[in-house]
Amino acid sequence: MVDMQIIELSEVGGTRSFPIVIGMTEACAIERRRKGCSVERPQTHDLLTTIIDDLGATVDRVEIVSLKEGTFFAKIVLRRGPKEIEIDARPSDAIAIAVACNAPMFAAEEVIAAASASPTELMPPLAEDMDDDDDADDVFDADDADGADDADDADDAV
Repeated sequence: MVDMQIIELSEVGGTRSFPIVIGMTEACAIERRRKGCSVERPQTHDLLTTIIDDLGATVDRVEIVSLKEGTFFAKIVLRRGPKEIEIDARPSDAIAIAVACNAPMFAAEEVIAAASASPTELMPPLAEDMDDDDDADDVFDADDADGADDADDADDAV
């Protein structure tokens, strides 16, 4: 069984997009939020957003900041009063939290340029023992998580 999915991040007001491989847990959390479904008990991303809120902070934005050897790097930017706090995060977690908080997502121009190239160069190889019944082509489209026109130093909204 394949334990990963692909999410396609699309440029707001543009034509470029790029894929990011994410885990099933994050994919399910993102899709659940996008569909407005809830679960009886909080999942990890729900718990984190509750903690952030209870500590008096908000998720200001998520940024995909770099791409190194096929691995994306992201940060979650929190705001607590006048203070901005940057937290290193896996893109899959950062995206799930952005969707949960309705926070804008941005990607550095260099990331969009490099990642828009060839998806096969960017994605890790799938397991060779994958069954024909496994669906590795499911794509979650995060292009409707907008509100991205007010970040300070971000290059491009996705």
